[in-house]
Amino acid sequence: MGWIGIADRNGGRFDAAGLGQAAGSDGGPREVADLMPRGTLMLETSLTPEKKPQTLLAFRRHYPRPGSFSIQALPGGGIILIENQGDDIRHATLSHDPNSRATVLRLTYSWDAPGEWARLTLEQPELDLVQSVMLAPPRSVPQEDLRMLITQPGQRDVHPEVDFIAVSSRIEPVGPMPGLTGSIRIATPHGEVFADRLKRGNLVKTAEGDQVPVLHTVRRTVPARGSFRPVLIRAPYFGLHRDIVVAPQQRLVLSGTEVEYMFGKEAVLAPALHLVNGVSARFAEGADLVTYHHLLLPGHEAIRAGGCPVESLYIGRLRRKPKELATSVLAGTDRARLPEHAKPIWPVLKPFEAITLAMNRAA
Repeated sequence: MGWIGIADRNGGRFDAAGLGQAAGSDGGPREVADLMPRGTLMLETSLTPEKKPQTLLAFRRHYPRPGSFSIQALPGGGIILIENQGDDIRHATLSHDPNSRATVLRLTYSWDAPGEWARLTLEQPELDLVQSVMLAPPRSVPQEDLRMLITQPGQRDVHPEVDFIAVSSRIEPVGPMPGLTGSIRIATPHGEVFADRLKRGNLVKTAEGDQVPVLHTVRRTVPARGSFRPVLIRAPYFGLHRDIVVAPQQRLVLSGTEVEYMFGKEAVLAPALHLVNGVSARFAEGADLVTYHHLLLPGHEAIRAGGCPVESLYIGRLRRKPKELATSVLAGTDRARLPEHAKPIWPVLKPFEAITLAMNRAA
């Protein structure tokens, strides 16, 4: 199924058959188990450090047997998860630097009762940092607990700076994130092709006009909230000949005289999030979920999407990290067939630099 619940400051939606999915063939609801043997609970926050513990999320159940779940941010940067089902208690702690320049923290708790493992992951998308810690073997989670967590605000305690909470019936990947919606047209030697139609072995054209093969294509469906909220980049800005919708962390390749003047470089990379100004770029409205695609190329290349150069999927040295690879969108891929990307092709702008450049472009 995938994502079954999303909640934010405006309310929550829960559908055990899957958000956005059709009902059963007979027109009625699908059969849904009372327990979820595996799944994922995700939350995002833009947390302001304090000198006392901060409860990010807490839930308590009294019937049919006592249980509780909580995630807290500790002074000094620790994140602690505690789950209690009856007399069965498990916990995990992750550390992070509360004074880092990252403004978004994404926490993902995944459990697999049949596989006898659970994992807490902390991601800082702006810094491409991922940390994980394993927990003791979990029990299946009552689906009713998750429904109440999403749809009944009175049953939960959520920090005001938590942007959204989401629940999936699958083990969701972490790490490198695709950033192109399927309707974006990618330049190839045979003309423009929709991003969701490209396959391994197809050739695409780089921004410099070279032809390179696609090693892998990846896709991921995520909540259209927080750091996943799609960004609409409008033509004719940034060299576009048609509008495109991308993920906030998708980086555009920007060049021109003002780039050389402001940064002393021929080109720079700017995340779409920092280009949002209401004119050349704005957040896109749509459904609860969005599906992003991307292309893995032999090198970290700039490809043309709707006429604008954007970066291909950047995976760094993921092939050298088997544990991280196994939890990513490239899980199951032969490590020997993966490339290594030593560093981004161009310098990545800081948020205020990208904002300033976007304002100049829109003027």
